[in-house]
Amino acid sequence: MTKLTTITDGDLSATIDAQGAQLMSVKLGDGEYLWQGDERYWARRAPVLFPIVGCLRGDHATSAQGDVSLKRHGIARLYEHAVVEQTPSSVTYELRSTNETRAAYPFDFCLNMTYALADGRLTQTFKVTNTGNVDLPFTLGGHPAFNVPVPGEGGASFSDYELVFPEPWTARVPSIDEQGLQDFGHMHELFRDTDRIRLTHELIDELLTVVFVDVPGRSVRLVGPAGHGIQVDFDGFAFLGVWTATSDSPFVAIEPWVGCATAYDESDVFEEKRGTITLAPGETCVRSFTMRPF
Repeated sequence: MTKLTTITDGDLSATIDAQGAQLMSVKLGDGEYLWQGDERYWARRAPVLFPIVGCLRGDHATSAQGDVSLKRHGIARLYEHAVVEQTPSSVTYELRSTNETRAAYPFDFCLNMTYALADGRLTQTFKVTNTGNVDLPFTLGGHPAFNVPVPGEGGASFSDYELVFPEPWTARVPSIDEQGLQDFGHMHELFRDTDRIRLTHELIDELLTVVFVDVPGRSVRLVGPAGHGIQVDFDGFAFLGVWTATSDSPFVAIEPWVGCATAYDESDVFEEKRGTITLAPGETCVRSFTMRPF
């Protein structure tokens, strides 16, 4: 049975499901900013990505501890997470390794997910602790999807929206094949010396997922024609995925990632994936990103 927790701070509220510790709602007043899931397009809303982002080649890799067998985006989204701390404006979940998780990912870990509201922002925090006696390799990321149009934008269409960055820059993005593998040997120049790009289904259909690397200021805003939207700040995340499901999907996912899917120029050794974080026994890693609806 679904176990939902709602947190509030002023006019801002968020609801999270213990299943997958998945964000289910982000509201400013009565306006819902988070995609609400629809099997015609995509049933999820904002899955937690751990211990991989994207996919492994053939869903398999080798590691110092044995075979790794993980489907796209890993295992955190598959399990119920326990609530370990709660206040009116925050909630923390916990997922620990088990015999079942070790069969797919042969490492011991504790993953805490905290959602906290303050100053008009929702902060999503990953805390990973190595609870084993060998090094723990992993990547992680968020996958929040937002309604298009956002509240207050009336009948605005998908292509009325822009992604706006803190400063002009030149974005070169890798190719992605139908299996989800990335080719950093074939980069596309998406735009040059500008701080924005118009959001279109055609752009995402062509690239499958737009993967930005080293976004200046680690920040982006999704902005509609009436000036409403959402800002995502992701310091500590080297990659930003932008994705939607089909050519008429009424949402866009804006995804801060520490790592990314397996690339053509990588081996199938798990520890050698781009962006991999490695924790010694007892060590902890913390990464956070924020979402601000406006």
